[in-house]
Amino acid sequence: MDIQQDRLATRFAACKAQGRAALITFVTAGDPDVASTPAILDALVEGGADIIELGMPFTDPMADGPAIELANLRSLGSGTKTKDIFALAADFRARHPETPLVLMGYANPMLVRGGDWFADQCKATGVDGVICVDLPPEEDAELGPALRAAGVHFVRLATPTTDAARLPTVLRGASGFVYYVSVAGITGKQQAAQTNIELAVTKLKAATDLPIAVGFGVRTPDQAAAIGRIANGVVVGSAIVDIVGSHGSAAAPFVQQFVAALRGALNTQIRETAA
Repeated sequence: MDIQQDRLATRFAACKAQGRAALITFVTAGDPDVASTPAILDALVEGGADIIELGMPFTDPMADGPAIELANLRSLGSGTKTKDIFALAADFRARHPETPLVLMGYANPMLVRGGDWFADQCKATGVDGVICVDLPPEEDAELGPALRAAGVHFVRLATPTTDAARLPTVLRGASGFVYYVSVAGITGKQQAAQTNIELAVTKLKAATDLPIAVGFGVRTPDQAAAIGRIANGVVVGSAIVDIVGSHGSAAAPFVQQFVAALRGALNTQIRETAA
């Protein structure tokens, strides 16, 4: 991958230079419908998100809690197709040429037409990375080689149950960043103890030079700030998806306001460092 075109590496480096963690935000593509999604994506950027995760709706999202399950149902109910997701990605890239965009979802929609097709679509539409929740590293051959050949990062997940023996397998072939799932459960309100997160991030940083982003259960600016003091990135998803669920097609300004509060909390790191 040409580092000059590596938006993820460039953005993490910029955040590090500013003395803060990257703010990574998640929304579901097509929620509440495809027509509303561009304004919501723009609101994420305008609110101060550094990296966007765009969820691919799926009927059986095994890692997701009620908020994102409902978002998937709203999106699929409105008729969202894979071609719509790639169209949203291409349009986003045209509007935001420097903001990294990562697709997050499940193997079935990614592989139904073959890994090569999916990787080619990612490359063509300006997608920077892919997170496949239910494709373990032992099955990397299903998608990893195709993504790497296309110059698309394959972001891997580490969890509280990833022990020292398996961690090298998880990290092998990973790129972009490592997503640390801070709870052994689904997305939503459950939150891991800060001390447990700190221990896990320390172990991961000792094992890889990739940035470490922490997600699952991060719902408030204070939580984001606490995690941001030790991780390279903080992922917020369900709390934003809840806002979309509450306001529907009128959600964009509310999303922007919440994301701005999260970014403001992470910006306190800059002031603390300068003090």
